[in-house]
Amino acid sequence: MRAVVVDRPGGPEVLTGAERPDPVAGPGQLVVRLIAAGVNFKDVYEREGRTSAATPFVPGSEGAGTVLAVGPGVSGFGVGDRVAWWAAPGSYAEQVLVPADAAVLLPDDVSGEDAAALMLQGLTAHYLTTSTYPAAPGETALVHSAAGGLGQHLTRLLSGRGVRVLATVSTPEKAEVARALGADEVVIRGTGVDLAATVRELTKGRGVDVVYDGVGRDTFEAGLASLRPRGTFVLVGSASGPVPAFDPQSLAARGSLFLTRPTLVHHATDPVELRQRAAELFDWLRSGTIRVAVGGRYPLAEAERAHADLQSGRSVGKLLLLPN
Repeated sequence: MRAVVVDRPGGPEVLTGAERPDPVAGPGQLVVRLIAAGVNFKDVYEREGRTSAATPFVPGSEGAGTVLAVGPGVSGFGVGDRVAWWAAPGSYAEQVLVPADAAVLLPDDVSGEDAAALMLQGLTAHYLTTSTYPAAPGETALVHSAAGGLGQHLTRLLSGRGVRVLATVSTPEKAEVARALGADEVVIRGTGVDLAATVRELTKGRGVDVVYDGVGRDTFEAGLASLRPRGTFVLVGSASGPVPAFDPQSLAARGSLFLTRPTLVHHATDPVELRQRAAELFDWLRSGTIRVAVGGRYPLAEAERAHADLQSGRSVGKLLLLPN
């Protein structure tokens, strides 16, 4: 089978195509023919060597496809079933070895591409807004990168719930996207704007109730300064780089703030919880509570271009890799 391989840490250019042996389903595993794989900043971090992934490896962890084989001890899945997943290492390949506990069956009315675009960021938006900080009607949230895949879900979910959304984006074009999603106010980052001062002005000096930050280093300090006393900072990513060293004691002086760094691992590893969240996510998709916005489709052979587009900030919405 064809796959994308990282043989050394580095930039997008280290993503190369290669022939790999077809996987064989072991106990508790499925072999799945790929329909689409999601491209995420998690994949970028692994490619750059920010994680413990040992080279060479096939990147990617999210996707959807059709079951080709079922390993011993697996129940609830059969050959020909369409499934989706967010935690199957090696998803940038024509065939993927998927842990059965990490897979969910796809309803007939959910396409493989929609599922591949939705699993990681959709499930993340689900737990962030239902478990980490379930913002309530009348509260105010600051959402960074509101035109990106996760940011679009958060903006739509929060605004639909009656939460006032202050959004940040990187370009005027993305500002229009954020407004169309329901953002009440949009700030374009990197234009000399003092973000914290702008947020204070927009909230009449009070500050926001919660910050959802997937940018990291470039927005961390401004986000903390934008919170009301006892506000919550949700650090969910580091697209601009890791945040600087931080003294938790300073949270007291800033207003007894709450700071959390949640991950999907601790909200969707249990298969029962995963399937409950996925079922609600698919219901949200049917009702229009959330929508899938695919910003680009690339063949596996062009994974380098997909990563470059993701990191450049040129993309809007979710990027997918498709079998060649």
